[in-house]
Amino acid sequence: MPRTPAVPLVLASALLTAATACSVDWPETPSAAERPSTPTPAQSPSPAAAPSLTRAQTEAALITETDLGDPWMPTEGAATWRDGLLKAAARPAECQRLLDTVYTDELFGTATGTRAVVALDDAWDGAQLRYQVVTQRPAEVESTLAWLRSLPRRCATFTATTAQGAVREGQVSGLELPDVGDAREAVRLTLTGESAEGEFTLILDVAAVRVGADALALTNGGIGEVSAEVTQGVAELGATRLAEVRKRGRAEV
Repeated sequence: MPRTPAVPLVLASALLTAATACSVDWPETPSAAERPSTPTPAQSPSPAAAPSLTRAQTEAALITETDLGDPWMPTEGAATWRDGLLKAAARPAECQRLLDTVYTDELFGTATGTRAVVALDDAWDGAQLRYQVVTQRPAEVESTLAWLRSLPRRCATFTATTAQGAVREGQVSGLELPDVGDAREAVRLTLTGESAEGEFTLILDVAAVRVGADALALTNGGIGEVSAEVTQGVAELGATRLAEVRKRGRAEV
């Protein structure tokens, strides 16, 4: 029976939950149809006077392998499935944009301020987590969140074709995140098909959280089992850390 990845002890402890290292019990959340829309800038304003993070502060807000514990480690390079599975022509256009976005690792487009990125590998299951913190105009982040929120409807099912003519079947579904930051959104992308090694299923979680005038983005994906619990936990820990770094930054001004 395949092992189901769980949130590591270090991460669970940092989140101050009552869970053990084997599981994290998130509060019950409403279904996608029941939950309210992600707050707009008018509903969740960010302080206009808050200073931008410095490069050092942005890097301090990153999540590392120390936070996650085993089996996570610094990456040994881009995952082998990135080129083979994400470089494909998809329809409709929004699904193509999703594939391009996760391939280039630029969920918010070109950062208007500082940007720090880290990539980590799951040594047990071969998953890869890519995490970044950016200083971006809140309106631009809200636009990205609205786009993510639309994908389960626009890309519920789609097809993608590689340059070699291989056809992939794609699906996008909503993914709930803990109530963190000022606004948040996440989706789960699934691609299935056949390769030289046989049939495969790629699962890729894509999440974004705005915290004031800064934002975090993460992808957590791999062939086979991918833990949504890890995605949710990293988003919560990352938002908490980013808020703390922003608070310290304002105090130092």
